[in-house]
Amino acid sequence: MDGWYVDDRCINCDVARQFAPDLIGESQGRSQVLRLPGNDAETRRLHAAVFACPTRSVRPAAGQPDQALDPFPMAVDDGVLICGHNSPHTAGANSYLLMRPSGTAMMIDTPRWRPDLAERYAASGPVTDVLLTHRDHAAHGRRYADHFGARLWIHEGDVDAAPDADQVIRGLEVTEIGEGVTAHPVPGHTRGSVLYLADDRYCFSGDSFYWSRSTGDLEVVESVTWYSIEELAVSLTRAAGRLRFEWVLPGHGDRHRLAAEEMSQRLLALAGRTRLLRPREIDFTAVRW
Repeated sequence: MDGWYVDDRCINCDVARQFAPDLIGESQGRSQVLRLPGNDAETRRLHAAVFACPTRSVRPAAGQPDQALDPFPMAVDDGVLICGHNSPHTAGANSYLLMRPSGTAMMIDTPRWRPDLAERYAASGPVTDVLLTHRDHAAHGRRYADHFGARLWIHEGDVDAAPDADQVIRGLEVTEIGEGVTAHPVPGHTRGSVLYLADDRYCFSGDSFYWSRSTGDLEVVESVTWYSIEELAVSLTRAAGRLRFEWVLPGHGDRHRLAAEEMSQRLLALAGRTRLLRPREIDFTAVRW
């Protein structure tokens, strides 16, 4: 539209729409530009979509996007940055930097690998740990961990996706990663899915659940569950009783903040809805973003 377009490499991952939902929409299973930005703030949102898109499909018709408008890493909240530059090798998953009171940081899942990006992320604070939520997001984990001199974490259920991990989370027990940060196994999306909880405020949920703009609620990716939807229901029921957080920060799907009590109620309701679901064939087109 008027100099901006989405090319045919789009995989309908929703990433661009998360950053600029009023400028980029969904049509016939892919993103499309709805209108031009009308002010500087909208221009910045459009460029966030440009530099997050894993296939680099949001493009100006002439020339290249303005590199000076690359906003990443970009603040989500006081303690969390989103990395942008999503990788096609993780199906376009979002990744995050969790800032710690010591001035260090932890990376949750990974953006695309580029040494200059790694330097940019490290400028936010020395990265001590790279936390993988599950096998689908393991790409680039070892390279980022080695670059940072950080520990690489994954659950034993998915360890074949990162066999050189430094720390392996085992069983269903809660594992302490560092002060204020814990790993909670939630088998379901994959056998080794984990969510990371920080400071009773941030929940990095991987692909176990996300905030859906279309339903205005927490949802599971029921049509893309590789291991067991029944196990996911059990995991969410177990987690709902002991997790407290304000922010849901998923790999796929949107981010959202609510009061901790409301988030707990919604997670409990999600567990109940998930218990009613039954296995189905994988269908990427059926996700309710």
